[in-house]
Amino acid sequence: MPNIKSAEKRVRTSERRRLRNASLKSALRTTIKKFERTLASDNLEQAQVALRLANRALDKAVTKGILHKNTANRKKSRLTRKFNAAVAAKQA
Repeated sequence: MPNIKSAEKRVRTSERRRLRNASLKSALRTTIKKFERTLASDNLEQAQVALRLANRALDKAVTKGILHKNTANRKKSRLTRKFNAAVAAKQA
């Protein structure tokens, strides 16, 4: 345990932030998994809505400092490619 008062405060604030970040990251992963489950069920209309929600969640994670913007963009790109591949397979 730190001896300096400001260091004690930093321990408390960093613990609060760690819990908040873990919660937001968990919710983000859940949103992405929900999209993947919907896509696997061949319901493209629902998958499109879920993709929009996942993209929004990724953008919010960037603004909250949970993810780096390039990481979020890479994840959004991969999810969109999966969706487009499913649409192309359905049409073929």
